[in-house]
Amino acid sequence: MGTTYTPIALGTILFFLLWLCHPYFSIADVIYRPVDHFTVNCGSTINFTLDGRNWTGDSNTKFLSESKDSVAVPADTQSTIQGPYTYARLSHSQFTYSFPVTTQGPFFLRLFFYSTSYQMFDRPKANFSVQASSYTLLQHFNPSLFAEADDDPTHSDILFREYCIYLQHGQRLNITFTPSTTESYAFINGVEIVSMPSYLYYSNPNYTVSDDFTGLPQLVGHMTKEYFITNKSALETKYRLNVGGPQISPSEDTGMFRIWDSDEKYISTDSGQSVDFKQKANLSFNKTPNYTAPDQVYRTVRNIGSNPFKNLTWHLPVYSGFFYLLRLHFCQLNPYFKERGDQIFYIFIQDQLSETGADILKWSDKMGVPVVKDYAVYIPGNKEKAYLSLEMHPNNISVYQDAQLNAIEVFKINDTTGSLAESNPDPLPQTPNKKISKKKNSGTRRPLIAAVAGAVSGVVLLSIIVAFFINKRKQNVSVYKYQKDGTSRGGGSSSLPTNLCRHFSIAEIRTATNNFDKLFVVGVGGFGDVYKGYIDDGQTPVAIKRLKPGSEQGLNEFMNEIQMLSQLRHLHLVSLIGYCYESNEMILVYDFMDRGTLRDHLYGSDKPPLSWNQRLRICIGAARGLHYLHTGAKQMIIHRDVKSTNILLDEKWVAKVSDFGLSRIGPTGSSMTHVSTKVKGSVGYLDPEYYKRQRLTEKSDVYSYGVVLLEVLCGRQPLLRTAEKQQVSLVDWAKHRYEKGFLSEIVDPALKGQIAPHCLRKFGEVALSCLLEDGNQRPSMNVVVGVLEFVMQLQLQDGANVNVVLESGGDYEDSTTEDMFSGSHSSMHVSNFSNSSGLNSTSYASQESDRLISELVFSEINDPKGR
Repeated sequence: MGTTYTPIALGTILFFLLWLCHPYFSIADVIYRPVDHFTVNCGSTINFTLDGRNWTGDSNTKFLSESKDSVAVPADTQSTIQGPYTYARLSHSQFTYSFPVTTQGPFFLRLFFYSTSYQMFDRPKANFSVQASSYTLLQHFNPSLFAEADDDPTHSDILFREYCIYLQHGQRLNITFTPSTTESYAFINGVEIVSMPSYLYYSNPNYTVSDDFTGLPQLVGHMTKEYFITNKSALETKYRLNVGGPQISPSEDTGMFRIWDSDEKYISTDSGQSVDFKQKANLSFNKTPNYTAPDQVYRTVRNIGSNPFKNLTWHLPVYSGFFYLLRLHFCQLNPYFKERGDQIFYIFIQDQLSETGADILKWSDKMGVPVVKDYAVYIPGNKEKAYLSLEMHPNNISVYQDAQLNAIEVFKINDTTGSLAESNPDPLPQTPNKKISKKKNSGTRRPLIAAVAGAVSGVVLLSIIVAFFINKRKQNVSVYKYQKDGTSRGGGSSSLPTNLCRHFSIAEIRTATNNFDKLFVVGVGGFGDVYKGYIDDGQTPVAIKRLKPGSEQGLNEFMNEIQMLSQLRHLHLVSLIGYCYESNEMILVYDFMDRGTLRDHLYGSDKPPLSWNQRLRICIGAARGLHYLHTGAKQMIIHRDVKSTNILLDEKWVAKVSDFGLSRIGPTGSSMTHVSTKVKGSVGYLDPEYYKRQRLTEKSDVYSYGVVLLEVLCGRQPLLRTAEKQQVSLVDWAKHRYEKGFLSEIVDPALKGQIAPHCLRKFGEVALSCLLEDGNQRPSMNVVVGVLEFVMQLQLQDGANVNVVLESGGDYEDSTTEDMFSGSHSSMHVSNFSNSSGLNSTSYASQESDRLISELVFSEINDPKGR
């Protein structure tokens, strides 16, 4: 047994008296002292000390209360990480550790695993469940799958799990390990139990505003509701991040031996250089207890800095189907922010507005006072991988356009069955070719085959030679025809661009897809099947698009896409990794997009609907990708097949334009205004001007993109032949309802209450301006990007009042937004912005004058570096 309660010495009392007399004196080094502390080195007789903790071999304790056939053995391969990883307790039968705690309250329970093989225990066969009191911590847990899925080389094969469990006085903490099958086994390398303060993470049942340092967690999506974490809840620590600072070791914590990791892996936006205020000021813990977090947490900070997009964003991988407690740590030490109102910012959690006026000095009353804010958020789904997003945007009324954060903690809360368990990651495919190689013929058939082969070898050889020359001639003709068509950008070379992208052999592709196993198919298109494969010894997931045999346009599209994408690199374009062109196979290999197509998340699938903020970001990303095609490459590229299935989403919901098989180089001379070509594209998205006159311009992409914007807004396909006549065409229906002032009637029901009124109006205006019959009147993609960024700003400005989207009557008669933009804001008519930027305001702009907003809203539009 480790640290126990120690009486406060006279020196400590004098120290506290000094602190009370000096409110700016930091006492974070006066750590919390746990009443109960157990540290067990499982499967060992060895005791050792590390990070201020005394680890005791379980053979020297009575904690192993039920062991049956368990054994204690060393790891076959020693870990390079210090800790309880040299030995393990393993068993094919159930075994239990039991700890006699002496106090009532919450406890940290930490489990340490080293996933490797042990004597007579093969690594992959470890599969077991872990129960603590009445809670299921792990179920059918396979440590090897989690270790293989972990991309952190600094913790190779080391797994760590931390939980919070509330125990009653005199209750024993029993931790039971149960193998999942008769063939599997359970194991554990280390167990740690640490008591902690009663209300560090649990809610005070006698909560009052005056005596609780955090307040109750606010329920995200319900700004006036609170979430109570009772002592019947179990928590699992998912993240404890020192934002903008380095990792903080357990010995540097406040007495509970917590690890504070760096946030580098999870922040997805540029931020200002992390600031260390170590010598700037003392800390005063009068809003939170000194044990809440180490001093170092509050002295390092991340802010927006010169990020042109003016936000801080983190994406944290979690599992759906659970509530999560999100704790944010703040401390204002920046000498430039001296008064309330100097720095005010929005906080969005899961794309839902959670704070409209976050003001650290207002919360803390003065400089150098740490404060925390708690939020509870539910991630819908069925125990599948998801992301918890956190965003901060400057509020327009702030003196300085900035936001900041010191630390993040995230805890998963048990479900209604008392479980915290997550599913195992998918296994990586095996790289050897044994499974996909053809079986050898039996020995009894070999003489016959040899005889036949000898008799016909001359014929076969002759046939191969003839076939080779015929096939080679066909390839050369195809390449020549491809170059004459005017789409080649390879400078006349007849070979594919191996210098610009990777060439894969068919053997590599077969290995990556387990010989084109149908289980690996993740999509089907006009080109052929799309597989999820793994390259580089199974380490890198990729999307593999395989041309189906007999495709008439396959070769042209195949070579066109290689030539186009091999020379394009942009955040919002799908990256081409390489291709395979042999054995009559034409295959393209791309970065894998975990979230699939945009359409999958709008309609026609069982995926949960996207929020409005998510949809806006996706639209902005796709627009930036198209804008780059039109203006950022050496020559204008017209995509020619813009649609929601060709906008893919990565694991962080970043939109990427894909499928360049139909793309064309745009007009090359100053006197050329279009490209004359056969009509290609997808029904429902085709530019009517292009269809009628066979004249292709970049404005044809703009039209198709306008259709996508309507899909995003309405959550339905462009053509719905089963609908009423006036609703068959989404474009016609949207135009009709917009002109009548009832655009809100066709909004996706899943977005009810999410869209701010001015945001809805402006979004409808830009979408329908893209759909004008005359291509010359349509805006450029550059203008579309700017207006959509403006739409996002409107949404942020009006985010607190989204419930005023009208369900009946006109869309734009909104007094709430009118009030929001009155007063101290400067003047500018949005209709004037539309005219100056190329939008046809006479066709689709509303007849009323838009209210006036600060020029800061337009900061990203006016600054080309912002995109």
